[in-house]
Order: sequence, then structure tokens, then C-alpha cells
Amino acid sequence: MQIWLKRVVVEMGGKDAIIVDEECDLEEAADGVAAAAFGFQGQKCSACSRAIVVESIYDAFVELLEKKTRERVRVGSVEDPSVNFGPVINQRASQRILSYIEEGKKQSDLLTGGGSGSEEGYYIEPTILTNVDPREVIAQEEVFGPVLVVIRARDYEEALRIANDTIFGLTGAVYTTSPEKLERAKKEFHVGNLYLNRKCTGALVGIHPFGGFNMSGTDSKAGGRDYMLLFTQAKSIARKLP
Repeated sequence: MQIWLKRVVVEMGGKDAIIVDEECDLEEAADGVAAAAFGFQGQKCSACSRAIVVESIYDAFVELLEKKTRERVRVGSVEDPSVNFGPVINQRASQRILSYIEEGKKQSDLLTGGGSGSEEGYYIEPTILTNVDPREVIAQEEVFGPVLVVIRARDYEEALRIANDTIFGLTGAVYTTSPEKLERAKKEFHVGNLYLNRKCTGALVGIHPFGGFNMSGTDSKAGGRDYMLLFTQAKSIARKLP
């Protein structure tokens, strides 16, 4: 008869957001969002799939983000060393991602991409959708592909609220030069891995413990020493001294 509970480290999905505040280096923020959204064709649980941008800089950011994406991404066969954006993993993934894009196009504005990048494999163009309602499907469900939605927020406070308004809580990032806003993010941005003034991907195994909140996993922080404690039994001993 089993007398103990099995312990597991569960790593699940994400709908990771990067908040871009009006007080930030816009160039650095656009570069970070593009890298986090389209690295590995967006096939990372930590990939940025939502850019939440304060209204006063929204248009300027979107213009710069499109430029950075075009400069950064070269689609093609990864046998070519100059290519940094290959196909998605298989046909099923391709069909699912394209169906999300088609649904997203009904709910928002297509800035760039939106289709197959090549007929020679399961290529999907890096896709950016703008003016997205944060409660729409494309802004709530994990796509796990090269699809980024850009959401407009009235101010930093609303941006934080939108960022937290999903069932997930894996990674997130904030670009701002305001120390006060960074402190608010530390307390209020409900994710297991928070990045300040850098992209939301790239945790180093053995150095940067990784794990999310809510439906993103058990928050057991794999990839570091912390998770080992999950598999131990803590024994508390008290003794009365004479």
C-alpha cells in the first residue's frame, strides 16, 4: 500500500507579456520584444506572445517593432548558417498556428506576416497583430508559434492589470527607466520569472531557476538547486532543555 505522495516538477504553458512603458529606451524595448517573440519560431514556453504598450508611445513602438522584426528575422532552411528562422515542428503545429492567426485577423489588425513562409516545409511568417482586445482568444490562449499581439494600455497601471489577466504566470518583462515602476512590477506582476529591462526569455540552466505560477506549472523552479528541496522531506525537531 502506498503511504507517500509522488512529487513532480510540472512545467506547462504561458501567455507571456512584455510591458513597454513610456519611460523606456524604445529601441531596446522593440529589439527585446522581437527577439523574445520570434526566437526559435516562438516555440518556447517563455516566448513573448503579448506586448502591452502604454498608449502614448504605442504607434511609435509598433513602427519600430515592425522594423526590428524585418531586420532580425530571415526565414529559410536552417542548413544555411545565415538563416535564424526555420520551420515549426510539424504539420499539426503549423495548422494549429495558422488557425489562430486567421482567428486573430478577425479580431485585430494584421501588421506583418500571417501566412506560410515557404511551400518547402512548415514555415510560418513572423506575425504581428495590433490593436488587440486583451480578452480575445488570440490574447488569452497559448499559440506556441511566431505570433505576437500588441495590446494598447492607457497607462502603466492598466498594463500591469492586463499582463496579469490570463490563467498563466510563467515569464514576464518590463521596460521602464522608472525605479518606482520597477518596484511595482516586482510586487504586482504575478509571474514566476520576471525580467526588468530585458527580454522575457533566456534563463540559464543551473544559474537562473525557472518555473511559473497558476496554470504555468508547480513553480518548483527547475534548472537550479532550489527544485531539489521538493524531493526531500523536512523534519522539524524540538527539544526541551533541562
